[in-house]
Order: sequence, then structure tokens, then C-alpha cells
Amino acid sequence: MTTPILHVRDVHKSYGRGQNRFDALKGVSFAIDEGESVAIVGKSGSGKSTLMHVLALLDAPDSGRILLEGTDTSNLRGSRLNKTRNKTFGFVFQQFFLTGNDTVIENVILPLKISGIRRSERRRRGMAALEQLDLADKAKNKALNLSGGQKQRVVIARALVNNPRIIFADEPTGNLDTATGAAVEDILFALNREHGITLIVVTHDEELAARCDRRIVIRDGQLIQDSGTEVAA
Repeated sequence: MTTPILHVRDVHKSYGRGQNRFDALKGVSFAIDEGESVAIVGKSGSGKSTLMHVLALLDAPDSGRILLEGTDTSNLRGSRLNKTRNKTFGFVFQQFFLTGNDTVIENVILPLKISGIRRSERRRRGMAALEQLDLADKAKNKALNLSGGQKQRVVIARALVNNPRIIFADEPTGNLDTATGAAVEDILFALNREHGITLIVVTHDEELAARCDRRIVIRDGQLIQDSGTEVAA
């Protein structure tokens, strides 16, 4: 039996103390296999974004465990944690988080700079990612001069440049018109199908969620539905 790429075991996460305490996650458990596409769905305040941050090792749970290919991630600290996150995950957010006055290629190769990859290899890999997204001709353009759809494709290229095994997409089409959003979705699902990259999408868009292999529904910090099977609250 294959080990899940991510395994969430009874994860709790809260913020604040006393009367101001907010329980964002209340004992969430599930596993994700490599190559799956999974939608994490829930209303604003449901805990879905907290769950993504915990899965992506951007935040640590208060209790419970996150296993990455069977390894307990609570043992990862400092540079080891940063290296694991940088090599394993790619991120596509609703907000583009591009540096407007930098060129497209400079934005794309940023994760490689963080990884300490030499300059010539950074450029080679950055251009390869841009070619994959049909953006090689924009490499020298400043990011601020791109359209919304082009900016999101640059973000996807940046997510791909380290050859990640998992892409986290948080409302990836939230700032795009319908046609551009559909094109961005097609790119993400093609990467999932053709390259075997595990795709985890956080969204309240039911149509986007329906394109995924699985749909995990979070309500009030609890998992209430997984792949159409009701889970006891």
C-alpha cells in the first residue's frame, strides 16, 4: 500500500486566548495521495485557509500531526523546514504577489535564488517554466505591465520552477474574468494530469471544485464531507 503524500491526523489549530480564542480547526483528519487533485471547500471563516497553511507548512498545528510521505513534519525546523517547503511545494494565490518593477524572469526565478541555485541554472529553469506557460516572449517585461491572466500565468511559472510535487492554489481565479479564469484552471489541471503534480485547491467556487478528483468540505473548523461521503460532525 502506497504512503499518502500528505496525511493529516487529528489536527487542531486555534488563535487568541481566553474569550478571544478562535478554534479554526477542530480535529481534522484525512489523507491525500500523490497525483490527486483535491478541492478544499468552505465559506469564509470555515477554516479552509488555515488548513491550507498547515498543510503547506506555513503554520504549525497546536496538536495533531501532518505527515509528508510518512515523515512527521513537526520535526522540521529552521533551514530544514524552509528547504523542504521550497523544494516540495509551489504556491498560486489569488493575490499575485509579484514585484511589479522587476522583470517577469526575475519574479519567476525568485524561489531558485532562495534555494541558492547558480545564476545560469536559474535562468535556464526560469525560461523553461515560462516556455511551458507560453510566456517566454514576456521574460524581459516588467510584471506591472502584464494583464491579470498573464500575471497569474507568471505566478504558475514561479510555482513550477522548483519542480514541486504539490501545488497549493488558493482561490487561483478569484481576481480573473470568467474566460481567463477557465484558461488558468486548464493549465493547473493539465499540470496535475500530465506531470502528476498533486493539486490542492482552496476555493468557494463550486464549479472549480467539481473539476477536482475529490472535494473536502470544511465547516466551523471540522471536516463534514469528503468526496461526497458525509462525515459525522
